Amino acid sequence: MRHHFEALQKTRANHVPLSPLSFLRRAESLHGARTAVIYGDVRRSWAETAARICAVASGLATLGVQKGDTVSVLSPNIPELFELHFALPLTGGVLNTLNTRLEPETIAYILDHADTKLVIVDRELVPLLSKAFDLLGRTIPVVEIADPAATGQSLGGQTYEALTTAPPLPVDLPDDEWDAIALNYTSGTSGRPKGVVYHHRGAYLMALGTGTAWQMPPYPVYLSVVPMFHCNGWGHPWLMAMLGGTVVFTRIPAADRILEAIRTHGVTHFGAAPIVLQMLAEAESDAAPFDPAIRVLTAGAPPPPSVLEKTRAMGFDVMQVYGLTETYGHISQCLWQEEWNDLSPAEQAELQAQQGIAFPMVEEVTVIDRDNGAPVLRDGATQGEIAIRGNTVMAGYYKDAEATSNAFEDGWFWSGDGAVMHENGYIQIRDRLKDVIISGGENISSVEVEAVLYRHDAVQAAAVVAMPHEKWGEVPCAFIELRDGAEATAEDIIAFCRDNLAGFKAPKAVVFETLPKTSTGKIQKFQLRDRVKTLSL
Repeated sequence: MRHHFEALQKTRANHVPLSPLSFLRRAESLHGARTAVIYGDVRRSWAETAARICAVASGLATLGVQKGDTVSVLSPNIPELFELHFALPLTGGVLNTLNTRLEPETIAYILDHADTKLVIVDRELVPLLSKAFDLLGRTIPVVEIADPAATGQSLGGQTYEALTTAPPLPVDLPDDEWDAIALNYTSGTSGRPKGVVYHHRGAYLMALGTGTAWQMPPYPVYLSVVPMFHCNGWGHPWLMAMLGGTVVFTRIPAADRILEAIRTHGVTHFGAAPIVLQMLAEAESDAAPFDPAIRVLTAGAPPPPSVLEKTRAMGFDVMQVYGLTETYGHISQCLWQEEWNDLSPAEQAELQAQQGIAFPMVEEVTVIDRDNGAPVLRDGATQGEIAIRGNTVMAGYYKDAEATSNAFEDGWFWSGDGAVMHENGYIQIRDRLKDVIISGGENISSVEVEAVLYRHDAVQAAAVVAMPHEKWGEVPCAFIELRDGAEATAEDIIAFCRDNLAGFKAPKAVVFETLPKTSTGKIQKFQLRDRVKTLSL
């Protein structure tokens, strides 16, 4: 039997490609008079910002940027990088935000692998780009951002500001929402970074879902701390256009600048890695707490409960979110539960350190036993791998069909993160799967041991890896970076852990040193695993 429903068709009236460019249209018409950007003495409305974006898009098209062309951008968080999140997609080009902390070798690799047609560079970062060009063995056309707030050098390229004088392009949506909007590279903690392709549909849904999950009202004042080279600032630039928000820039994410900006501009929201929250907590120890509370998303590593406790006392309402470059950023949230209200601050912080439940725009985030393909028990103990399914999962890895196929095996995106699921459905990371320490048949979570180490007053940073042991097979070894001026012995650290952990989980060796980190501040455990092979008990 043929149903009459089948006669109904998709038309331009009822089926429109999803793209965050539609949020720019909304901002221009609905929020035009509202402040979009604050940076030093610069104040621009949404109408002015939209006009600049459309002109820059036109200027880029004049330079030859066409649909599918990759344009790489090397810039700190400043208004120009924010504008490019809309201007480049307007041309059909693909935005590749380069991590400004990378070494020249990796920049050169990305420029080559990404098939970059044009580089837009802040003049302060010209020396880094020049070294990358030398290693690449060729140059690529350059547009230069001449920020008056910073010194810099010139490669002789035309300025970004010159692009703003071009006749504007209209804000047209893509023909296909599957078109690439951005190309982001993984941090490359093991081997070469992979190029992760985002599409317009995912970027749109990421912004929509984040606004809902964060319960954001219209017109937030958002401080740009999350680097826009990191998952396009978790999709927040597009979200701000949707909500008519004001975006405040400090260029450098230093604690004093962040705290001054919060107070000066009435910041209501920001996102930051746990290390930034720790930095803010240390800088603000005596000040009165913020009132009303500042809404904060944190991600990048499980935040130590001690840091959550300190920032709560400062007037930061911190919600931990979890995600990966491959999922446009955060796809799960540790949503606060009313029954947690009566717990002690320490107990609340422990619960806040969970990765939580799926964002509303994500179809499924679960924990699966890879051996049998079934979800793990909701017992907070049985470990599996976090698997994700939804529209904010990448289109795939650029020019790497094999890695894409492996990542999407059995219809899931496999995160590589080992986790348990609690009775209430909340997920909690126990480890990167390769970081589980199996000692005498017992699984030890390095994350759990690290959380205890971070509570020690002398510890600035900590990483725990497996060390070979004749009797137990392997045992935990702690690498510790001490705070400036602080002192501690290995015996102090081990005793502290034994007081706060089961004895078998306490580190059996402690190494004091500056920890190796990636350009995004992640501790490079693979280096420590290599180092620890030469140590033994």
